[in-house]
Amino acid sequence: MKKLLLMTAVAVFGFTNINAQDDSTTGGFAKGDVYVSGSVGFSNTKIADFKSNEFTFSPEVGFFLTENISLEAGLIIGSSEDFNEDKSSSFGGAIGANYFFTPAKQFSFMVGAGVAYTSTKFEPNGGGELSIDTFAFAVAPGVNYFVSDCIALRASFGSLSYASAKDDSEGAEATNTFGLNLDLTNINFGITYKF
Repeated sequence: MKKLLLMTAVAVFGFTNINAQDDSTTGGFAKGDVYVSGSVGFSNTKIADFKSNEFTFSPEVGFFLTENISLEAGLIIGSSEDFNEDKSSSFGGAIGANYFFTPAKQFSFMVGAGVAYTSTKFEPNGGGELSIDTFAFAVAPGVNYFVSDCIALRASFGSLSYASAKDDSEGAEATNTFGLNLDLTNINFGITYKF
């Protein structure tokens, strides 16, 4: 009986400490919060004397419309050079919304959906230039974790997406792409600053 009482006391003490820590959690979002977020990506691949690289930058600003829903608007900036020394540069914009399951907590699962428009200028190594306009829609799950009262780390993994791209050459047809990728091969990391 003494062992049972001791185990119960330890369990109650531990549960009380866990609840006390939950009440003093770091960060969290509330209705009316404004934040800036974004991600930066860089990749470089080298095979023998051939190399390719890609750079992306996506700043965003967001506003919590309700306790769980935030609206976001952002820019899309990118550039790349492939193994053939073909170059491309992209510029565009995106708008979307996120649903946070536990926004007031330090850690929250979220689902985001948005539309984007991007204009890409493609310059082949042999000369010439081609412009490609892309319209895209995507839904992606993710997580948000506050490391301080105003700074959070964000990651999204996989997506359900649709994109339509068309170049400006005469008689060009649109290329439509539908994708469902919910594994861990497509992870995007970002950082958020809450005002």
